[in-house]
Amino acid sequence: MPEFDLLFPLGITHYLIGGLFIGFAVSFLFATTGLVGGMSTFFTSTWSFVSNWKYFNREAFVSSRNWRIVYASGLVLGALIWMLTVGEVFVTTISWWQLTLGGFIAGFGARLSNGCTSGHGICGMASFQLPSFLAVLIFLTTAIITAQLMQKLGGLS
Repeated sequence: MPEFDLLFPLGITHYLIGGLFIGFAVSFLFATTGLVGGMSTFFTSTWSFVSNWKYFNREAFVSSRNWRIVYASGLVLGALIWMLTVGEVFVTTISWWQLTLGGFIAGFGARLSNGCTSGHGICGMASFQLPSFLAVLIFLTTAIITAQLMQKLGGLS
């Protein structure tokens, strides 16, 4: 299975463990609070701390910003724990402008689809929501087409 080793040079165990942690975390959040643990609203709700715009200060954003900060901090803490315990730091060869552009495109897509991959893919699909199944189908189809195009154009090796 040489392709498997190429795609997953560090093995799949850490992906399995990470997936179990994510599944447990979003299940725990929903079971204990009834909240859906997507990340796309984090950016918008955080702006309510510093912006006076009506859009950012809607009740839905203001009332959820504190738990969303704790939730997002857990992602950063998880990456820090990984780095400190495993010692693997991944470095990319993709330029800063491509990463920035990709971040803006992904953020725009998350707002356009009313949720991100974590909200739709983990929480929405788990609760059998048709819009989430459709969103994930579009996310994956777009990702596969983009990866294939980039590979054919020489953008990926």
